[in-house]
Formats: sequence, C-alpha cells, structure tokens
Amino acid sequence: MSIAEVQTKEDRVRAMMAAKGLDALLVRGVSNFAWLTDGASNFVSVNAADGNSWLLFTPTAKTVICNNIEATRLRAEEGLEAQGCQIEAVPWHVAEDTVARLTPGMRLGVDGFYPNALNVSADLAAWRMLLLKGERERLREIAAKAGEAIQAAALQAHPGMSEYEIAGALAKEVLSRGMTPIVNLVGVDERIWQHRHPLATAKVMQRYAMLALGARCRGLVAAVSRLIHYGPLPEEVSHRQEAVARVDATLIAATRPGAKVSDVFRRAQEAYAAVGFPEEWQFHHQGGAIGYEAREYRGTPTSAQIVQMGQAFAWNPSIAGAKSEDTILVEEHGNEIITAVGDWPTIAVEVDGQVIHRPAIKVVA
Repeated sequence: MSIAEVQTKEDRVRAMMAAKGLDALLVRGVSNFAWLTDGASNFVSVNAADGNSWLLFTPTAKTVICNNIEATRLRAEEGLEAQGCQIEAVPWHVAEDTVARLTPGMRLGVDGFYPNALNVSADLAAWRMLLLKGERERLREIAAKAGEAIQAAALQAHPGMSEYEIAGALAKEVLSRGMTPIVNLVGVDERIWQHRHPLATAKVMQRYAMLALGARCRGLVAAVSRLIHYGPLPEEVSHRQEAVARVDATLIAATRPGAKVSDVFRRAQEAYAAVGFPEEWQFHHQGGAIGYEAREYRGTPTSAQIVQMGQAFAWNPSIAGAKSEDTILVEEHGNEIITAVGDWPTIAVEVDGQVIHRPAIKVVA
C-alpha cells in the first residue's frame, strides 16, 4: 500500500472541492472508490457501476459508509483504516440516510446523481486517467498477467470445444492469477465474421477462435484479444489480420502526449482506407483510454480529449474476421505495449519511422 499515493489523490480531490465550493464529496462509483483507496473493492456484483460501500469526504473526516455485511470484509481485507478512513456501518435492515446525518447543512458533490448534490464525475475522471508512477507499475503487472492468461486459454482452445468451454478456460486462467474477468468474449469460426462482440454460446469450434478479455485487479483494468487457427490459415483471413494490424499500429504510434484524440482517430480512418477497408471502422468502436474503467472513454471522430503522458489506452480495431488489441502505456520516451508477453507470433508494422509489433493469428498445424 502506498499512503503517499493515497494522500496525493486526496489532496487533488480536496483542491477540486475547494474550487467548486463543496463542503463534502460522496464517492459511490466502483472505479472512483478503487482509485482513491489504493485499489479497494466496494462492490459485490462485478458489473456494478456503483458500489455497496461509499466514501465520504468532509472537512474533518474521510468516512466509508457501508452496512454491517460489508464492514467486516472492508476492515479485514481492504486496508481502509490504515489510510485514515473511519468505517461507519449501519445494520443492513435499517433504513438510514447516513450521508444526510454526516453532512448537515453542507454543500455536497457526488460522482453521479444524488439529491441536491453537484455531479463532479467529469472532474474525478480527468484526474483518475492520469496514472501515477505506482499505478503504472501495478498496471504493468496486471497487464502481463492478463496477456499470460488469454494466451494460455487460447492455446487450450481446440476443435470440438464449445465457446462456453473456451470462455470457462479463460475465466479460470484469469481468476487463478488473482484477477477478475469483467469482459470475457469468445467467438469461433463464422461468428468471428458476424459479431464484433461475440458473447459465448454453445457453438463448437471447428478451426478458428477469437478471445477478448478485460481483466480487473486492484481497480485497474487491462484489455487484450488473441486469435488462434487450426490448420492452414486462409489467405483472406491472413490478409485481414495484416490489415487490422496496420490500423492498430497506426493508432498506437499516433497516441502520443499532446495529440488530440480526434486526430488519432483520423489517422486510423486513413489507415483503414489505405489497407482497402475504408468502411470497417463504422462497424465497431475502436477503443480508447483505459485505467479504472474498461474504457475511460471511447475515441471517436469528434473526441476533444488530449493524450497525456501517464495515461493508458486500449485500441481494438477490427475488420470482419480479424481483430487486434493490446493495452499500452503512454510514457515519456515512447508507448509501451504491456499485455504483449511470451512468444505469441506478431506482425511487424513500420509506422512513422518505428516498427510496432502487433499480434498475429496463432496457427496450429
């Protein structure tokens, strides 16, 4: 645990509160709670946007509001009291407005909607996306484990295996590495061509499988996709993967500090056209910033955001039948692809005077 990191974020939050004239701030979102508490978990359901436990900043205290069910785990496992948090637990069956009791007469901000409170979600998100050095180090570790997990699961996929079974193998590989799979997509054969987000079904693999993963640990998320094919790779599939690799490499090369995200997106559109698939970008989002959310925001032709050093991105361009995705860190001297691990085959793409390696389709004889 980094108390200094927690304090840095609290200082930023309190400065924002002062600038907006807020006396108190209520944090309910899963991503914001994790960001402000060194990765603590305030959720029960992994798909929840708001947690079961809330964090309240007031002029004199930092309080975690929860019920008695959550209090025992929070005290024993999340290290919140060591960060200076008070735990305010209410019996689960008692209806009490604890926030009102703790903030009488105060002007309240919140990361979302709350009666008579100012929504400061955008302000928190802007800070949350700027990963501190310790957060970037943790994300590197998480991303490497995510890369290992998806590649291990992809190598287990084989003809005769259902999408459900492949997704189960992926979930096992992720969970066994101490992470939670918050995105677990598997498509085989023609479903890779038909659906950009293939939720797993009972369909049985014949030759070709695509796995897509979003793995969360200590609040941070890494995203990665891999494809595997049994037998000779059809020329059309190989052509499409090489094409989407060039689009992905273009996105990665363009994602540098100071770049406007709409300009990065325009480079991707140009790359799609250059490889002969000018319309494909319209059939699936291209990814965007990542961190404490699976996507902090998605890049679009009109995105006004500016890339900043210390941010993470996961671009995921696709062409029907092919896809390329890894998580990258934007560092001072270049972008680091942090989900690329092991000896997975790659496609070398030269963009802007640099060679960027993107994942190829693993071919099994």
